[in-house]
Amino acid sequence: MNKITRAGVKNGVMISCGWFFIALGAIGVVLPILPTTPFLILALGCFAKSSPRFHQMLLHNRWFGPALKEWEATHRMSRQTKKRSTLMIIATFSISILILSGRPYLQIMLISCATILLFFLWRIKETPPARNP
Repeated sequence: MNKITRAGVKNGVMISCGWFFIALGAIGVVLPILPTTPFLILALGCFAKSSPRFHQMLLHNRWFGPALKEWEATHRMSRQTKKRSTLMIIATFSISILILSGRPYLQIMLISCATILLFFLWRIKETPPARNP
């Protein structure tokens, strides 16, 4: 009979948490109040400790792999990534604010959330631009 080890349980929990964070990140793509990137970074951390295969899967993803590789290596973001994130935040929050016309309290809440999110996004250190020799 297989003996369940503490390490095996820990790996299972970390893998489950990683997939849970990926699911939250996927939901965050369509819901403006739920950010995607922090959940993907959390998933990357969970997989780094539990599953090299899933860790590599995230790092080699064509959409967000390069940004996660950069984050894992330097804990920084490129200015281009910040600009794209800013545009997505503004676009998704604007659509939500327009949909909620006639509900000023909800609109103010969304504007506040977007402002706070942008504030923290732009506080993240930037990767220095590549030098041309």
